[in-house]
Amino acid sequence: MKAKHQRLTLALLALAAVIGAALLALSALKDQASFFYAPSDVERDGLPLGKAVRLGGMVEAGSIKHLPDGISIRFVVTDGQASVPVSFSGIVPDLFREKSGVVAEGHFQPDGSFVATNLLAKHDEKYMPPQVAGAMHETKSLEQ
Repeated sequence: MKAKHQRLTLALLALAAVIGAALLALSALKDQASFFYAPSDVERDGLPLGKAVRLGGMVEAGSIKHLPDGISIRFVVTDGQASVPVSFSGIVPDLFREKSGVVAEGHFQPDGSFVATNLLAKHDEKYMPPQVAGAMHETKSLEQ
């Protein structure tokens, strides 16, 4: 076999191995992926029961209720078109408040409510860490 044919054969085998590895990785991750839903997606497509999902939207004004146990809360996530009641037990992030963005990780109940295992509070796009804001302020004063 000529060297040219050997190189071509090895290149094709390497390509087949890479494609095979990618397909195996994708099939393994298919069941572990956490999908993102907005409340209107749930209303339109139905409840994704038995799957770990992320529910994202805004915390509805006046919806946060602290339960007597001190660590559980209930609130409503909305996207302006639909709303989903959420329950969570644990420590909430500092940025979690009404009328702010939230991503709740967990699963849906058959009654349409969402049980969160983790909350991620989102800040607005204008947020800047204090260290960066201070450095920018110092840079502007040096330029003048």
